[in-house]
Amino acid sequence: MPKFVIERDIPGAGQFTAADLKAISQKSCGVLNSMGTDIQWIHSYVTGDRIYCVYQATDEALVRRHAELGGFPANRVDRVYSVIDPATAE
Repeated sequence: MPKFVIERDIPGAGQFTAADLKAISQKSCGVLNSMGTDIQWIHSYVTGDRIYCVYQATDEALVRRHAELGGFPANRVDRVYSVIDPATAE
């Protein structure tokens, strides 16, 4: 299944409390559960004013539908074609 990186502009995201992040995660998981098995949340990175999420999905439209149903921004959605790390250099 293709992998996608979603950039979500959320001012102040880095200041969210553990309770805030839990609530957001619960909302996301609830929406995902209603969408079936063609989309899966892998993990997310929270920065100062953005959250970067990594998902697997059959297509970009599902990723955007999840954002719409959850009320989350999806300012940019990019398909991942390769993953590299320090071992790639060896």
